[in-house]
Amino acid sequence: MGTIVERPRKNGSIAYFAQILVMRDSKIVHRESRTFDRRPPAAAWIKKREAELAKPGAALGAKSRAVGATLADVIDRYIAESARAMGSTKAQVLRTIKTFDLAAMACADIASQDYVEFAQELAKGGREPTTVESYLSNLGSIVSIAKPAWGYPLDPQALSDARKVTKMLGVTGKGQSRTRRPTLAELEKLLAYFQGQKTRYPDSIPMAELTLFALFSTRREEEITRIRWEDLDEEGKRVFVRDLKNPGATIGNNVWCDLPQEAIEIIRTTPRTSPQIFPYNSQSVSARFTRACKYLAINDLHFHDLRHEGISRLFEMGWNIPHVATVSGHRSWASLKRYTHIRQTGDKYVGWSWLSDILNGAEISKVETARRDPAALA
Repeated sequence: MGTIVERPRKNGSIAYFAQILVMRDSKIVHRESRTFDRRPPAAAWIKKREAELAKPGAALGAKSRAVGATLADVIDRYIAESARAMGSTKAQVLRTIKTFDLAAMACADIASQDYVEFAQELAKGGREPTTVESYLSNLGSIVSIAKPAWGYPLDPQALSDARKVTKMLGVTGKGQSRTRRPTLAELEKLLAYFQGQKTRYPDSIPMAELTLFALFSTRREEEITRIRWEDLDEEGKRVFVRDLKNPGATIGNNVWCDLPQEAIEIIRTTPRTSPQIFPYNSQSVSARFTRACKYLAINDLHFHDLRHEGISRLFEMGWNIPHVATVSGHRSWASLKRYTHIRQTGDKYVGWSWLSDILNGAEISKVETARRDPAALA
């Protein structure tokens, strides 16, 4: 039986995913699929294949068709049959891979050299080594199951060998860890600017509150905008973080993380107008932060650096690694080592006027200063 499913692409166009299942005694004995740009060709393909498969013994030829399948066919099947929800980044990477010559190759013909050439092509296109590594990593999740799950002759060892080669050649690699932390002066300039924006545009994203929550909670922007009121355990001073970023599996990695008191106080000032505590687009939050830094001439500061500041602050307050991990959500304590470059001891935010100002409503004088000249707070 054939079916056609319409799937919107990121560029706004529609893809038509055609799939055929052959059942015997209530069991699937054969499955194949293809993606088309238009519905008529998809329907024509289903009609043609169903006629071919209706012939005696036709479905038994599935193994031979698997041998002739391309990498693009495997990617389509992986996307169609993966029971685990797929993150937007991985989905985009897989769609991009399908645009390269590697995807048109028959699985049985792909060798380690082909993966190396694919990685080099990615690098020539201007992608950083960390990005190229991400592509190969996502491709690895498909290659590792293609043969045992569906019989496609993709060799995991070929990809493993290619990843060793690309690392030695410098085509792939890990990025340098950022150590950038905002200063109090920079934070005050940003908060004054955001409060000035809020005064002029009351319905705009409350960037001051989001900035402080990111700092004190140590949460990433995507995690912040996913938090629901039902995820908050105020009495237990913790929050249920959905899809916590993790190298192994982010989607479905839901973890309880402790919340410092400052983060809880910020949530208490937030009105319950939506199922989410902060019902905003994470990319919009990050973009507004970046634009504000550019306007205020604050160089090389990202929204994600607030997490670094928040974690480093906990170490400066004397917390040990296991204690910090209950807030940050790190599974590996070794990964927390880069946050232990302590600038001072104690909590520099004790008695910080801007925290109480945001919680109680910023002072008019500061808002007016920001409106006239945000740089005056430097």
